[in-house]
Amino acid sequence: MKLVSRIVDKDGEGSVSLVPENTEDMWHAYNLISEGDLVSCSTIRKVQTESSTGSSNNFRVRTTLTISVEGIDFDTQACVLRLKGRNVEENKYVKMGAYHTLDVEQNRKFKITKAKWDSISLERVDTACDPTQNADVAAVVMQEGIAHICLITSNMTIVRAKIDQVIPRKRKGNVSQHEKGLARFYENIMQGILRHINFDIVKCIILASPGFVKDQYMDYMLEKAIKSDNKLILENKGKFLLVHSSSGFKHSLKEVLAEPAVVSRISDTKASGEVKVLETFYTILQTDPSRAFYGKKHVTKAAEGQAVETLLISDKLFRCQDVALRKEYVELVESVRDSSGDVKIFSSLHVSGEQLELITGIAAILRFPMPELEDESDGENDSEDDE
Repeated sequence: MKLVSRIVDKDGEGSVSLVPENTEDMWHAYNLISEGDLVSCSTIRKVQTESSTGSSNNFRVRTTLTISVEGIDFDTQACVLRLKGRNVEENKYVKMGAYHTLDVEQNRKFKITKAKWDSISLERVDTACDPTQNADVAAVVMQEGIAHICLITSNMTIVRAKIDQVIPRKRKGNVSQHEKGLARFYENIMQGILRHINFDIVKCIILASPGFVKDQYMDYMLEKAIKSDNKLILENKGKFLLVHSSSGFKHSLKEVLAEPAVVSRISDTKASGEVKVLETFYTILQTDPSRAFYGKKHVTKAAEGQAVETLLISDKLFRCQDVALRKEYVELVESVRDSSGDVKIFSSLHVSGEQLELITGIAAILRFPMPELEDESDGENDSEDDE
């Protein structure tokens, strides 16, 4: 997503202009726009004119309209976002208050104006506009003396660092110089990985090279991490995947990503973290039910007691038409984060999000047992049965 402008005051009122560049950006736009927002966008309108003789002419014109959104429809097949609402700004082709449907499409600018941009909406803008937030696969392609550190999203590959270094050749009597040069090269790659790869987001790091360069680098990195007690590398060593490539240049990534082992490893990495958390929730629900709860009432009470370790919430809840209810969900997310809890926002277009929606779309794993919530849960179910 390309950010054109962002003018939001300290009270949260303002507008953001964006250009969606791919299908994922259209999904972000769908999550950003709520009923009641003002959306400006270029559109085609059919205009009828009547001459002095009484004859009429029909023609189509392109104009920019601003509507107050009353209905939102996301066509996932055509990847078009259709917004229905009334025109709120004067236009020579469209009367004030007239209904119109705007189509938000890829590579076409649109502007959203909200009376209140909450933290979830602003976070969504940051995520959509920062490709590193979406890149959950990283790759380091290398050969002796050159390496490229890349982040891979579903739509693009971003080179974050290029390491180009002269390594003395391995000659008789010059072995130590070659090894020192290689060690400096490996150290620079390791520092590049630590600087440019966010291990909280990245689920898989591909190390690719011709020959045994990747294996030698992996040995060097683990040995160095053990000596320096680098927990970040040691805790994430299982994320590294060693693959053969024809060179250390970026174009080699195409063959690397086509490898069956890589395909199976990185498939659906974007939601793998959420899937794992959901599995953990179900396991705790079976083995220690006083530490796992779902439903807005019980999760909110747990959050009030600062007991929520991980909050699982569907992005569908933030698209509710009830503004007050959305505000409650936003405040819940903020309170969990303020108490150092982890928040996982699930996509309702993914199977993990669909599973979460089967249990109200909101759930929590607690830091400590709260058996009193179990009693309340029984009471609530009883009252529902009575109804």
